[in-house]
Amino acid sequence: MSRPSLLDLFCCAGGAGMGYHRAGFEVVGVDINPQPNYPFEFHQADAVEFLAAHGHEFDAIHASPPCQAGCTLTAGTNKGRIYPQLIPATRDALVRTGRPWVIENVAGAPIRKDLMLCGEMFGLAVLRHRFFELGGWTIPQPAHPQHRGRVSGMRHGKWFEGPYFAVYGEGGGKGTVAQWQQAMDITWTAVRKEIAEAIPPAYTEHIGAALLDVLAPPEGVAA
Repeated sequence: MSRPSLLDLFCCAGGAGMGYHRAGFEVVGVDINPQPNYPFEFHQADAVEFLAAHGHEFDAIHASPPCQAGCTLTAGTNKGRIYPQLIPATRDALVRTGRPWVIENVAGAPIRKDLMLCGEMFGLAVLRHRFFELGGWTIPQPAHPQHRGRVSGMRHGKWFEGPYFAVYGEGGGKGTVAQWQQAMDITWTAVRKEIAEAIPPAYTEHIGAALLDVLAPPEGVAA
């Protein structure tokens, strides 16, 4: 039996794509920049243009538009830079495909917060709260477990211990590459920037399992 297909837009190095693959999808990634470490079929292209031309060819679609415009971690370092807001155009193109879709982004992004996932829900050593807008389908919100402590790292000249790592930026005191890989469950790239831009595959494996039931509901259950 062939796997259903999923289009992974703004795919970067493939954190989201890997989760959908583990859930049971055949994944194809698209990004405007080269992604030599992307682990599945990859097309270098404008994501919105590719979506408009080919989105209808896939069973489901995931999009992670750049989040700098809404990310609090970059708010103090933008230095006047204006980042493009690609979410509205992406959403419009997704709706036109008629396929079930997912938009992933950060808390400050202008998306509907249909689902929030945290690394603690999956036993990961990273918190990384991410929000998901779902088009044409729904998924229950999992309970959000209490965080077990601090994020390890150097702050104001003092080292703090904790069960989590801060997987972002280039500064010191944020853990080794190996610690980042283990915290995120990302092993196919050792590039800090790629790991920092990713979401843990556990998030989209969870989403993908529910999406598979939408595409092919269990016997006796109406679609």
